[in-house]
Amino acid sequence: MAGRLAQITCRPGHVDNPTRSVKFRQTAATRPRNLRGTRENAMAIAEQQTSSQAGQAAGDGSWHGIVLQTLKRNEISLVPYVPDRVLTPLIRNLHADPFFTTFATAREEEAVGIVSGAWMGGRRGAVLMQTSGFATLANTLASLAVPYQIPLIMFVSERGTLGEFNYGQSLVCRTMRPVLDSLALEHHTITRLDELEFIADRSIKQAVTTQAPVALILNPLLTGGKVFDK
Repeated sequence: MAGRLAQITCRPGHVDNPTRSVKFRQTAATRPRNLRGTRENAMAIAEQQTSSQAGQAAGDGSWHGIVLQTLKRNEISLVPYVPDRVLTPLIRNLHADPFFTTFATAREEEAVGIVSGAWMGGRRGAVLMQTSGFATLANTLASLAVPYQIPLIMFVSERGTLGEFNYGQSLVCRTMRPVLDSLALEHHTITRLDELEFIADRSIKQAVTTQAPVALILNPLLTGGKVFDK
């Protein structure tokens, strides 16, 4: 049989390799090693590109990108908020990320109530607001979050300072820290990008461990604040 096959020659114009028209199923054992390596490399490159695109979409390196990644790393997936111009970049990225359930509420007290109920049901949450919105929370914090040990994470964009044009915001800003101190609540004012991740991450972990609220005040030195457009 072998001698007969050896006598077969290809005529001009004949298919020089008949096996090309036949499909063979390759198993892991028969698949060439170089092909597997090529596919693995292609997959690795695709994963790197996907990670890079995800990082860019989250505003990687920006204050709002750092906040988003810190929330995700600490499994905080529920983020109700009251709309705020300074927080808009963060809010947009939260809506774009399927990891988060985020939506606007009518008032800050409503958002705090939602996050408190979620914690009792086993889910972590954070609330986004501005300084004037925090001014409405004294009763809610004193009657709900503090006595029932809710690790409420509050991100507050600070108004009323560094170029503020609204006199009412300036007055409200002066009451925020005294209210936090009177309730013995942990709070940090963040002014530098290189300190944001450390302070936010550690504050969230402490809040969850000690079951106590924390306020992270985002100063205009960090966010740029809100300016009056003539």
